[in-house]
Amino acid sequence: MSSNRILLKLISTLLIVALLASSAYAVRVKELVNISGVRNNQLIGFGLVIGLANTGDRATNVFFSIQTIVNMLQKLGVTVPANRIAQLQFKNIAVVMVTAHMPPFARQGDSIDVTVSSIGDSVSLQGGMLLMTPLKGPDSLTYAVAQGSVSIGGFVVQGGAQGAQKNHPTVGKIVNGAMVEKEIPVNFNIKKDLYLSLRRTDFTTASRIAKAVNSDMKEIIATALDGRTLHLKVPAFYSDNASAFVTRIERLQVTPDTIAKVIIDERTGTVVMGENVLISTVAVAHGSLFVQIKEEPIVSQPSALSETGETVIVPRTRVVTEEGEDRLIIVPSGIGIGEVVNALNAIGVNPRDLIAILQAIKASGSLHAELSII
Repeated sequence: MSSNRILLKLISTLLIVALLASSAYAVRVKELVNISGVRNNQLIGFGLVIGLANTGDRATNVFFSIQTIVNMLQKLGVTVPANRIAQLQFKNIAVVMVTAHMPPFARQGDSIDVTVSSIGDSVSLQGGMLLMTPLKGPDSLTYAVAQGSVSIGGFVVQGGAQGAQKNHPTVGKIVNGAMVEKEIPVNFNIKKDLYLSLRRTDFTTASRIAKAVNSDMKEIIATALDGRTLHLKVPAFYSDNASAFVTRIERLQVTPDTIAKVIIDERTGTVVMGENVLISTVAVAHGSLFVQIKEEPIVSQPSALSETGETVIVPRTRVVTEEGEDRLIIVPSGIGIGEVVNALNAIGVNPRDLIAILQAIKASGSLHAELSII
């Protein structure tokens, strides 16, 4: 038995086992939804990284680098004559953009990670130090301040003829590099209404979550507004304590519904089939045609009495065709994915043949699943 046949048999067995177990699986509501208003907030800032080993911005190419440095020096009490600004050269400094995500309910003094990215022509931020940089939100208010040593997790070394580089040297991180200075005002516990947003739109899953919440609370407090949003009315028992109510809801077990889907990666020959993939009655034939065309030059020597006396090369073409044994099977309607794989395995298909067969079955309208090619 070939390795492909063994692999397909193993895959079909695992799929059947997974299907038998999938009918009873359930996940927590916490893994299925997001709570409206509880999210990260993006922050951004413009700063300077100093201490670079001659890998910073070149003033001749990045004019705003010099302007930024001069502004910083003036704020620190250092006066730079206007006629000397054009002569300044700072090869150890780079202008950067600093970005961060402020988590929900962050308080003053909390530390968050920041990402530092060069916006000039700096070669590397290796060994650099980010100077104090205010991080602002979309409302232009400062919510955090970043400062610290930049770690790029790699290096760049350049010689006269060649160099070596590991990772991306112009983007780095500062773990816990920013401190929250301004809190986003929110009082979650006083909420009387909550909205849950499903991470994947599905009317059936939304309905199941609402049913599970109402069953657990012994009253109708959850309503599915559409396939992605649920409205929950906070019960009187949890008045002024919405956090405890959310904790109770997140631990409920719900079986999410999934669409029938087949994922195909033509580059690697990978086929992944989800649950509920069914097909109608269809006949599948699988055969192979082998054609070989081979050119053999034949040298024709002239005879002793030939008038021309020339050697002629005559091409000889050989065509060989072989057709493998055709196999025709009929796959009955209504069978599941495990039986589909077994049926296709019975005719000896390999993963790439399986892709072609599934595409043909989908084109015929017999495959009742979404076919996605990546």
